[in-house]
Amino acid sequence: MPAKAPYARVKEFLKQGLACGHWQPGALMPSDSELVTQFGVSRMTVTRALRELQNEGLVTRVQGLGTYAAHLFRVSSTLTIRDLHEEILSRGHRHHAEVHIARQEDATAAVAAQLGLPKGTAVFHTLIVHFENNLALQCEDRYVNPACAPDYLATDFTQITPTHYLLQVAPLWEAQYSIEAGSPSAREARLLGIPAQEPCLIIVRRTVNRGIPITMARLVHPGSRYRVEGAFKP
Repeated sequence: MPAKAPYARVKEFLKQGLACGHWQPGALMPSDSELVTQFGVSRMTVTRALRELQNEGLVTRVQGLGTYAAHLFRVSSTLTIRDLHEEILSRGHRHHAEVHIARQEDATAAVAAQLGLPKGTAVFHTLIVHFENNLALQCEDRYVNPACAPDYLATDFTQITPTHYLLQVAPLWEAQYSIEAGSPSAREARLLGIPAQEPCLIIVRRTVNRGIPITMARLVHPGSRYRVEGAFKP
């Protein structure tokens, strides 16, 4: 039987330790340097093993702090990005959108970090509310890297969704997202026509093409009007 690749040996060691509870959820795991010394491999080899474990949802990497065993509720899954317009039409319902912001802005530090740009760089910003049968379903607050979609602001987003447009002009290779229950901001509650205290499903999504960030979007859905459905087979 051929010997396992060096990165696979590191990965298997860590994976077995996680499976038997050697590192409890949230526990700090061996550092890159410790693993390099223990296995006599390069740092690149260790990085590959940890990256694969992170992609599988088993560990969390925090730059400057280390690698932690992932909490059990952090489950990695396959993401399918669907156009909301098509999703609504598939239910036999009507979709329309109201555009509240469509402009060029100077990136704040937080936005610049998400898009891999220097602070103050010009970015595109849209704020759009999507309706299903005249009921507000989603508040979409989106920032776009102009280098990936230079004609973004020239698009009529009452006729085509940003998701549909961006998938055409800047196909994504990678998407990172988080989903949580939370409260809307005062502006989001007003635009959605809901009480400020109503629980919402909040999705924050960042997409990348060939290592270049395309867009970062915050999608807020009233909990009483939206749900996520899927299917799983072991």
